[in-house]
Amino acid sequence: MPYYLIMQNGAANKKTVSFRLEAEKIAALDKLAKAQSRDRTFLLSQAVDAYLDVQRWQIEQIKEGLRQADAGMGADHEEVRAKWRRRLR
Repeated sequence: MPYYLIMQNGAANKKTVSFRLEAEKIAALDKLAKAQSRDRTFLLSQAVDAYLDVQRWQIEQIKEGLRQADAGMGADHEEVRAKWRRRLR
């Protein structure tokens, strides 16, 4: 009969990361963690997830903008300037 190792919560694919952070930020994290009945690691993981989501979104938007520019879908510079001149009057 084969033996299977079962890892809960995806622990097999997690690694430890260490970095320095100002004491005030650590204290603020700990205060938030306590208020949410969570630990510091949970909050840091959420923060990294949010950061990665924003960066992925931004990269995709840049790629789409470049694709549109390459396809000639951009606006004429003088048309944009004229539009803003009208709006700012």
